[in-house]
Amino acid sequence: MDWLPEDLSGKRVLDAGCGTGAFSVEASRRGADVVAVDLSPTLITLAQERVGSAEMRGTIDFRVGDMGHLDLGTFDHIVAMDSLIHYESEDGLRTLAAMAETVTTSIVFTFAPKTPLLAAMHSVGQLFPRGNRSPAIAPMALSQLQRAVASQPEFTEWEMARDFRVSRGFYISHAMELTRK
Repeated sequence: MDWLPEDLSGKRVLDAGCGTGAFSVEASRRGADVVAVDLSPTLITLAQERVGSAEMRGTIDFRVGDMGHLDLGTFDHIVAMDSLIHYESEDGLRTLAAMAETVTTSIVFTFAPKTPLLAAMHSVGQLFPRGNRSPAIAPMALSQLQRAVASQPEFTEWEMARDFRVSRGFYISHAMELTRK
């Protein structure tokens, strides 16, 4: 949330892969009109329950679906926290490129960085039966992502503004912000 303006009044925000809606609620408190999308109907139901009595200046429109395959109009900001990590590299980049065509100001997202520790954890996880595993993640090297964004025509109007590695215990993620030039 620190990478978005404190006042989002009149701004339209897509929470792509909204999960239980924590970001959506905070963005709405700041005045944003949020479209919150997740593949999981269960998580959308939980998110709607979370909104219940929350005091918000904006609105939240929860939808079940794939964030990369919905015609939702244009947005001022798109946030995809811990959602693109579940896409293979090519699919994740295609989804990011599709998002870039529908946003006017910024895209903030996380990806699973390809590190030796995460690669080892990913390999060990493959040994367990599919039913006993967490949802699959697809690690990507930061340099690979930077090259891909720099070379795709959908990103010619964009620049990488900020990035930050998050590492807490077994949780490793990399946050990145793309802003329109």
